[in-house]
Amino acid sequence: MSQLSKNALLSVFAGLTASSMITQAIAQGANPADQTSVIEELPSVEVTVSTPSPVKKKKPRAPGPATATQSPPPITETPEGNEEFSDATALQSPAPGTLIVIDNAFVPVTVATENDVLASQGANIADTIDKRPGIVGSTFAGGSSRPIIRGLDNYRVRIQENGIGTHDVSALSEDHAVPLDPFAAEQIEVIRGPATLRYGSAAIGGVVAVENSRIPTAIPKNGVSGQIKGGWNSVDEGRDGGFKVTAGANGIALTADGFRRRTEDYDAPGGRQFNTFAEADSFALGASLIGKNGFVGVAITHYESLYGIPGEEAAEARPRIDLEQSRILAKGELRSDTSTIEALRFWFGASDYKHQELVDEGAGFEAGQCFANEQFEGRVEAQHRAFETSLGTVRGAAGLQVVQRDMFGQNLEGGDSLIRPAKTQSFAAYAFEELDLTKRLTVQGAVRIEHSEVDGQARKNPLGIADPIVRQSLSFTPISGSLGLKYQLPLQMVLSLNGQFVERAPADAELFSQGVHEATETFEIGDPNLEKEKASTIELGLRRAAGPFRFDATAYYTRFDGFIFKTLTGEQCDDTIDTCGPIGGGTELDQVVFSQRDAVFYGVELAAQYDVASIWNGVWGVEGQYDYVRARLDGGENVPRTPPQRLGGGLYYHDANWLARVGVLHAFDKSDIGQEEIETPGYTLVSAELSYTGLLPGLDGKAPKFTVGIKGENLANDDVLNHASFKRREEVFLPGASVRVFGSVKLN
Repeated sequence: MSQLSKNALLSVFAGLTASSMITQAIAQGANPADQTSVIEELPSVEVTVSTPSPVKKKKPRAPGPATATQSPPPITETPEGNEEFSDATALQSPAPGTLIVIDNAFVPVTVATENDVLASQGANIADTIDKRPGIVGSTFAGGSSRPIIRGLDNYRVRIQENGIGTHDVSALSEDHAVPLDPFAAEQIEVIRGPATLRYGSAAIGGVVAVENSRIPTAIPKNGVSGQIKGGWNSVDEGRDGGFKVTAGANGIALTADGFRRRTEDYDAPGGRQFNTFAEADSFALGASLIGKNGFVGVAITHYESLYGIPGEEAAEARPRIDLEQSRILAKGELRSDTSTIEALRFWFGASDYKHQELVDEGAGFEAGQCFANEQFEGRVEAQHRAFETSLGTVRGAAGLQVVQRDMFGQNLEGGDSLIRPAKTQSFAAYAFEELDLTKRLTVQGAVRIEHSEVDGQARKNPLGIADPIVRQSLSFTPISGSLGLKYQLPLQMVLSLNGQFVERAPADAELFSQGVHEATETFEIGDPNLEKEKASTIELGLRRAAGPFRFDATAYYTRFDGFIFKTLTGEQCDDTIDTCGPIGGGTELDQVVFSQRDAVFYGVELAAQYDVASIWNGVWGVEGQYDYVRARLDGGENVPRTPPQRLGGGLYYHDANWLARVGVLHAFDKSDIGQEEIETPGYTLVSAELSYTGLLPGLDGKAPKFTVGIKGENLANDDVLNHASFKRREEVFLPGASVRVFGSVKLN
């Protein structure tokens, strides 16, 4: 990994100081008899999981936007008698297939469990969650699909692992993969609304948080825990497998995991979709020092992927992307029973990313473009102890975040490079406070102030062919805030009302792109004159997590002042800007220009389950979902690539061992289209799943848990074109009928 600059290291001095404090405190106070679980993504709120089983609640409750607790392992592995150091609710795992509703949060949260990840056939994080209300995938390639939330994508959706961003270039273009495989996830949470202020203004659409135990937060109850898992897919002859193991004693925990994934070109209803293969490998090693007052840990990860790009050029050039990334992650927490500061936490990550875009030149594959990204991110957060006021109990936390990013996209074939070397530096301070006005009514306020400096090279007039390319240094100071109310209604329902105002600084690619992007067959032109993007949102939610009828319903309205988006101009280019337009005579690439217009987004999301009756050893029921987003630019034009309206439902049965479900999800025709777009026909997805979870014969009294299952997707073999994908224009169909066989064995 390339060495970080001296200034970069100085800018995260606060984070490293926190690490030193935590390490010293743990070293002085560690006691093997008092090992404790400390939940990673805190401050958290209490969580009620949608299961009839009682939920044990722990005190004190921390404030803030973190929503669902982490997967059960860090909780269940904690030895009894040391629970006072966990803020989160201890969850009795709901039966597989149960809709998880987070009713104690101010915002809607989508949760995908480890079982959901195991049953998913996709190679991307988006493939696990893209059929949930309000979420679709960009589906650019078999190895590349990024989440789109409420019609927002790229620099408005943050993807992170254990609190630190993935530090890639996937937001730059849809053909770039997120270097984080679903097999690395023990739980995936999608957080929308005011909660995202904790992570940055570049998360207006939401945060996709991948949680895992690569940095251990607890000593395994029996000294060692582990898992092996894998599966096979019929549609692409895909094979995947992985392992993870954690061992610890005397206040030290070590962990290791790895996976391998191989898929061939997948079958679509009309035949094989050429050049959709994907390969990926990853490993991680982690270690933590864990004591009665907290923990501090570090992990190193490495990820490699090779995948093809389908489309019109696939048969001739067979384009593909060869990607790799190395990362160092660290985090820690120190708790105090007496200090005003109840908890001090830090997160840190540094990464070295690069990929090459390869094409077949006849004599072999050669690199046409190269992208690289070096980035670090640090965050320090302090949670103050709850105190009483005349209005009620107050809980709060405040934090600092610093990010530095060095990125470029170079054309190796002599044409204009997509983006010349650019540097982004940002520093932010944020705070959250919660006030319990009554036993039923809680109010939350949050504020975030950032300062970003973006340095790059571009023409001051982006379409001025005669203008020279000059270095520019731009600065922005986004200020954001939110206010939320949460009220406990009768019948175990929760009503929430949130308002937020968020400012976002334009990203480096939006400002300075001026060159060829071969994989997307576009010539992209940024605009260094872009101003801050501003979004004002109001959101109303109604949720119910307990009982036989569980649901999560949300309606939202967002008005953008200066919405930044890519627009197809209808002009063509070759490999230099002087070839663009009718005068230049270009014919090979579509011209894309970053534009800024006011816009309005509004929509609804609904997920519901009803346990109809008991049968056999469990319960059977019905479930349904609906989502709709409408997005218009000022003047009435439609925002490009807005997902279609969807409606779905199904039947399920689950008990302590079995899960059986069948479902239908229909996407309606997409006729409200943007400029230079074409209408997309609707489709209907039929799915079914059957799985069994049980215990293997015990070894020394330890009984490993196993899961085996089979899942079918698009069983009606319907033609599926994704309107939100750039590949829609090239008639790239999504996979046809598929069956996945999967299994895992887990020792706690």
